[in-house]
Amino acid sequence: MATRDEFDYVLPPERIAAQPLAARDASRLLVDHGDRVEHRLTADLADYVRAGDVIVMNDTKVLPSRVRFRRATGGAAEVLLLEPRDDTHDPSGPGQSGNARIWDALVRPSRKLAPGTRVVIGDDLAFVFGDDLGDGRRLVAVESSDLSRALDAHGEMPLPPYLPARIADPSRYQTVYASRPASAAAPTAGLHLTPATLDACEARGARLARVELVVGLDTFRPITVDDLSQHRMHSEYYRVPQASMQACTSAERVIAIGTTTVRALESAATRGELEGRTDLFIRRGYEFKVVDVLMTNFHLPCSTLLVMIDAFVGPRWRELYEIALHEQYRFLSFGDAMLLQHQQ
Repeated sequence: MATRDEFDYVLPPERIAAQPLAARDASRLLVDHGDRVEHRLTADLADYVRAGDVIVMNDTKVLPSRVRFRRATGGAAEVLLLEPRDDTHDPSGPGQSGNARIWDALVRPSRKLAPGTRVVIGDDLAFVFGDDLGDGRRLVAVESSDLSRALDAHGEMPLPPYLPARIADPSRYQTVYASRPASAAAPTAGLHLTPATLDACEARGARLARVELVVGLDTFRPITVDDLSQHRMHSEYYRVPQASMQACTSAERVIAIGTTTVRALESAATRGELEGRTDLFIRRGYEFKVVDVLMTNFHLPCSTLLVMIDAFVGPRWRELYEIALHEQYRFLSFGDAMLLQHQQ
């Protein structure tokens, strides 16, 4: 039985990257060969790519879904929209098919916004607060004729709590290939990639493919139970285009950019459905069906993402993290990355 303590480690606060580097591809890349490691840059990714590889990226886009406002009493409050309850995942994006929609949201201070309270922000955005869902979540009716435009005007990027409230350039919390605005957090391994890096990979004979996994905050939620089998994953929407899955099936190797890409591909293969909702918890003993190589950032202690890394490379992850800490790598969302080979 795997336990929470097996995935704990000491992460000094100074190793957490508070801001992105000036250049996306200037971040470091720890390349694991199983018996040795190399220290390179993410700009060098093409050096580890060969003809026949398929590189798969999660092209979800982060919504600027944190909205701050003042309550009637003057006190500060905020809503963080997580996911619409009636979402049909229309490619036109959220908020395009009606003036009101029910969302799951995080609300602070929740107890001071009673059910039925209506708050107006600007001339085309209002929130009506509904039931308490537990874990800090509320149902919130969102009123807007064009929610994407309203969030662009009044919202902020929902950065993780270990980062400053704002960054100078919000586009740095988006991948260069981001498409449909839907996620509450970025697929951070992809933040390192540039058009030049992707062009170099294609020049080596690799193909590029896309999937979508709408990232929720629960992806990064720490494990709080001792027995991992008791940890409950909240479901997330995913979509793997038929062409992307066919490319993976015929690939020499499948290189996944980030853990959310792994979840999308492995969910499609495990569930036998190219689109739907997944609560797949990839942990020790899971048999990988699609992914051979993983590029990923360094993750929080006791997180489901770290548990996935353990499933992918085994207990070697701890040695790799110790090397990274010793070599002054930068950790978490704006930090450096590693390139891992699946260990059978």
